[in-house]
Amino acid sequence: MIILVGYASVEGQSRKIAERVAAEVEAAGDRALLLDIGLGGEYALGHPEAAILCAPIHAARYPAAFVAFVRQEAEWLNSVPSAFISVTLLVRSELEEERQEAQHFPDGLLSETGWKPAMVHHAAGALRYSEYDFFKRWMMKRMAAQEKAPTDIHHDHEFTDWTALRRFVADFRVTART
Repeated sequence: MIILVGYASVEGQSRKIAERVAAEVEAAGDRALLLDIGLGGEYALGHPEAAILCAPIHAARYPAAFVAFVRQEAEWLNSVPSAFISVTLLVRSELEEERQEAQHFPDGLLSETGWKPAMVHHAAGALRYSEYDFFKRWMMKRMAAQEKAPTDIHHDHEFTDWTALRRFVADFRVTART
């Protein structure tokens, strides 16, 4: 089976997640077609037989290029087994209401685009202090302190649960074959 693994990334964690998904797909014997949706490229093999898309949410929005891609491809995405990985630090929040809010981020995207993925996975992202400018680093450090997250700005901190992601990909492959 050929599975499109499409992603949009802002600071690199969604790309890293998509690369891991593609590696899991390939290790299990299927073919992964990795596509950076943010670059606006196209895949040349026609439409793959399934799709897993991955995007981060920042300021309550997914990247515009990602939303445009999903809107453009919604009919096809709904015709094949598809899944979505939503990436946000809020899924690891200390506050229950923030974790609940993170669970509903995809609702707006799906409503706006008409896409109906069979599965949705919520992945925690990363604090990439090395990628931030002075102002963003200061803001993220303050927010991290409120959440009891790491505030050492000399190191990046990753929160993605790779075991849960591996299970999600395995479950999707089973679902895609039924």
